[in-house]
Amino acid sequence: MAWSQSRQFVSSRRVRRNGELCLDPARRLKEGDVVALLAKPERVPRSHTDELTIRHLDDHLVVVEKPAGISTTRHPAERDWTPRRRALTPTLEDRLQQAIALKLRVPPHKLPRLRKVHRLDKLTSGLLVFARSAVAERELGRQFHAHTVERRYQAIVPGQPRPQTIRTWLVRDRGDGRRGSTNVESRGKLAVTHIEKVERHGRYSLVTCRLETGRTHQIRIHLAELGHPVVGDPVYGGECNELGRLALHAAELGFRHPATNKHLHLSMSLPDDLRQFIDREK
Repeated sequence: MAWSQSRQFVSSRRVRRNGELCLDPARRLKEGDVVALLAKPERVPRSHTDELTIRHLDDHLVVVEKPAGISTTRHPAERDWTPRRRALTPTLEDRLQQAIALKLRVPPHKLPRLRKVHRLDKLTSGLLVFARSAVAERELGRQFHAHTVERRYQAIVPGQPRPQTIRTWLVRDRGDGRRGSTNVESRGKLAVTHIEKVERHGRYSLVTCRLETGRTHQIRIHLAELGHPVVGDPVYGGECNELGRLALHAAELGFRHPATNKHLHLSMSLPDDLRQFIDREK
């Protein structure tokens, strides 16, 4: 296929890369990538166009409801991209800064930069906080490092796991190039997940998990290793579904305000797509 034809397919929204719509014709493929050519153009993902919901905003921080399907921040290798190319695949950081500018009625370039203190996976929805000052970045970072931030997630899984505490040590490579866990303390980083509540919905369960630690893919790994992988998880064996996303949602976030020391606690209902999915199973 000619390069010009390939660019035309991407520009007309007819190419998927690893299951996701590709909007950037300059995106390079990696070994193992799966590319699908679509019969007709797809719509631009709603996560790129829907208005963001800002739950809290002040001089030091902002809490936002992250949609599924959008990356939290840009990869360091993409930092030098032109504004035009960035607009093809906006991150939450990009869109949030624009939303704050509109809310405060100031040009985006006059706003303090957003500082990442944690992240959510691209296919996960839920509450996320960015720091807007050096003080907030330092203090929120300290709270996350000390595991004092309250975080509860909801996940849809097949079967019915029992409420329990999972305590393992996560490793970057379980032997097949993917993250996993072990009971050998010296091999990894401690990960503790508390399964607090399980609601049965037909073949599936809605599970509430509280994080005591916050390791990469922690909930996904722990639930998969229990034999109940998160629905839609393309990495750890979750069954495919029509959602086109991971059935994982960051429902609660609580922390001490870095400037006032006031305790902030926010919650977000299960998104409509996940609620409709489990309601059909009743």
